[in-house]
Amino acid sequence: MSSRPATPDDNPCHHVASAVIVVIGASGDLAKKKTFPALFGLFRNGLLPERVRIIGYARSKLSQEDFRERITSEKLKTAPQDQLQQFLSQCEYISGQYDSQEDFKRLHSLIQDHERDLEKGLHGEVNRDHIRVFYMATPPSVFVPVARSIKSGAYDPDVKNRIVIEKPFGRDLASCRQFLSEFSSLFREEEIYRIDHYLGKEMVKNMPIIRFANIFFEAVWNHEYIDNVQITFKEAFGTQGRGGYFDEYGVIRDVMQNHMIQMLCVMAMEKPASLHADDVRTAKADVLRHIPPIKIEDVILGQYVGDTDGSEPGYTDDKTVPEGSITPTYASLVLFINNDRWRGVPIIMKAGKAMDEAKVEVRVQFKDVPEPHYQHISRNELIARVGPTEAVYLKIMNKRPGLFSEPVISELDLSYRRRYSNAKIPEAYEALLLEVLNGDQSHFLREDELIAAWEIFTPLLHELERKHVQPKPYAYGSRGPEGADDFLQKYGYKRRQQAYDWPDDLGRPVKEVAKEYAEKNKL
Repeated sequence: MSSRPATPDDNPCHHVASAVIVVIGASGDLAKKKTFPALFGLFRNGLLPERVRIIGYARSKLSQEDFRERITSEKLKTAPQDQLQQFLSQCEYISGQYDSQEDFKRLHSLIQDHERDLEKGLHGEVNRDHIRVFYMATPPSVFVPVARSIKSGAYDPDVKNRIVIEKPFGRDLASCRQFLSEFSSLFREEEIYRIDHYLGKEMVKNMPIIRFANIFFEAVWNHEYIDNVQITFKEAFGTQGRGGYFDEYGVIRDVMQNHMIQMLCVMAMEKPASLHADDVRTAKADVLRHIPPIKIEDVILGQYVGDTDGSEPGYTDDKTVPEGSITPTYASLVLFINNDRWRGVPIIMKAGKAMDEAKVEVRVQFKDVPEPHYQHISRNELIARVGPTEAVYLKIMNKRPGLFSEPVISELDLSYRRRYSNAKIPEAYEALLLEVLNGDQSHFLREDELIAAWEIFTPLLHELERKHVQPKPYAYGSRGPEGADDFLQKYGYKRRQQAYDWPDDLGRPVKEVAKEYAEKNKL
């Protein structure tokens, strides 16, 4: 896998002469909480093109002042006011319907006005390196109508057009295929940037480097030495009044079929032929093609109920959730990768809301030491912690210090807040928008990846719905439903044999830090 050191030319500002960025759905929560803060983050770090304009488009009737107030989230309000005002001065708003060709022609006219201003001094022509970015921060029900309106009303074949779209990409294989067919009939694959924002997370982007830039990992990265892999996605909060939206999808569709399967692909893929986007995505797609559909007997489902003291409500207590809903808020499932490297290794996925802690991690558990000379030996584990704070650590057995000869669990610890205390870890959306500007699709989804992922999950989802499988109850703030730990152990996962509490870089237990992080950020 070829690589090269970064150079000043890697900055997208050196590739893109100018850009007009259109945020469609600009009055919604996604735009306010994620898209505009990410754009501002790039702006304040000098990573937007020097000549740039940002246009918000939505159905809401807003004045320019109201729009700028709407997109100024709490995060932006704490920024230096001179920088914020300079950023907002480059933002403009226009209202229109999502399915109106005439409204999008008005948008096109506004874009052209900005492009003429941006290209002053360049002979009045649109530079060949100018780009238009259309970021669709809209509900999935209008993805295709908006795409049609862009193509018929605001698309310019003489510049580089980039269309950014977020999940969900359908509800099952058939709806995904239909969506992809309609969308790809309008735009070329190189113009489409399908976001799974977990691919923009710092630790997920670090996994290939851990794998392929450290020779000792490759030697043991196979079924001869790895017993199981566990991917965990735990949230310490419930639906918080958004249960109506969540109920349409459930936890499997919400995070497993996309975020978690993508983390698996990055962790398990073979070395790509190069770092080119298509080579990386081909390596990920190859992993998916070797995973058979998940069997219903390899799944356990749960739904949270109120906690024991009654301070937190249950899932169905949310007034936006349909009465009698059996939508799972927790799932543990097991899948297998049937290739030479991973054959027979259980891949255990566990995801849930309203659990005991906030944690997203990939845990590789190695096999037992053969015939150890010591008792109470725990397995080695490599953990890549994606959140709430980034860390990589390797759990090893070590002699207890002092006048002892017994082995104890310890860790080789790379906690980012300690090792890279001065580094600014960008938000995932910030990192991905930078790649959109730079024309790099490495961390965006290709059609065949989406189809292959749905082929794995669709039979299971349809069977669960057809059989009306009832999820098991579990208390808000617990580790999950009864039997969940036994389920994991059935597939070979071993919890530590010794008492062990891994401290973070401040010397406090990780669970304590995770809880504090969740409360602070109202997760």
